[in-house]
Formats: sequence, structure tokens, C-alpha cells
Amino acid sequence: MPHVELSLSGSVLPEPESGSPDGTLDDPVSTWAQVVVRAAEPCLILDSDGVVIAASPTCRSLLGFPEDEEVVGRGLLDGLLELIDFTAARGQLAEWELERIPPLLALSTGGLARGLMRIRVGDLIRTVDAITTPLWNGGQLAGSLTFFCRI
Repeated sequence: MPHVELSLSGSVLPEPESGSPDGTLDDPVSTWAQVVVRAAEPCLILDSDGVVIAASPTCRSLLGFPEDEEVVGRGLLDGLLELIDFTAARGQLAEWELERIPPLLALSTGGLARGLMRIRVGDLIRTVDAITTPLWNGGQLAGSLTFFCRI
């Protein structure tokens, strides 16, 4: 199983648009969003309400987000993903299970979350491993950062 370690150094950050006197961004979610939009790895950031703030190009492709459609500003469950259960029937994931997918579970618990997700992309069904960490800002849960790996 791959090991994911998260770190952030000044060398990967673009020039801040706003920030503190030492040149760092005040908001960790904004900092990570600027990194995610250029990331080679499939990753996604949600705000505390489950709205997409940033998605890497490889994430858009892996999860089947429409290329001609803007996903930033939309809720993850607002028609962006067609989540499938793990039964042989491959039906839609039950509504009560939706908040248990890692990107949303980290938002509801404030803790790390990991799990498998099955997603319908066109005629294909993909299984992805999702590892999510909550993002905090001044002691408040501000969002979540998820990395995906296709299985």
C-alpha cells in the first residue's frame, strides 16, 4: 500500500496574493488549493460545507468530472460523482452512506479518513482508494484534502 506524507515548503508556493508580513498565506485551505490545481497527483480540496475548492487535472479525469464544466464552487454530491455500492448489482450508493466517503467523513469527524470508493464514469465503474486529511484554520475545521489512487 502506498504511503502518503503531506508536507508544505515555501519552494512550492506561488507568490501570495495576500498574506502575513512573512510572505505566507493566512489561510491553509487557500495555500493547499494553489498547490492542488497544479498537482500531478489526483487530489481534491473541499471547503467545510463539502464544496469543491480545487481539483487537480488528474483528479478531474480519474473521477470523470466533465472537462467542459466548472466543478469549483459545486458540492461534491451535487451531480459531480455517481457513487456506486460494492454489491454485485452495482447500484447507486444509499443516501445514508454518502457522508461516509472519505472526503466528507473527514469534514464530519475532523479526523483522518481512508476508504474505497466505487464511481461510475460513463460506462465504466472505477474503484479508487481515497485518503483524506482535514484542513484546519485557527482551530476551526476549514476543509479537507483528499488524494486518490485508482485500484
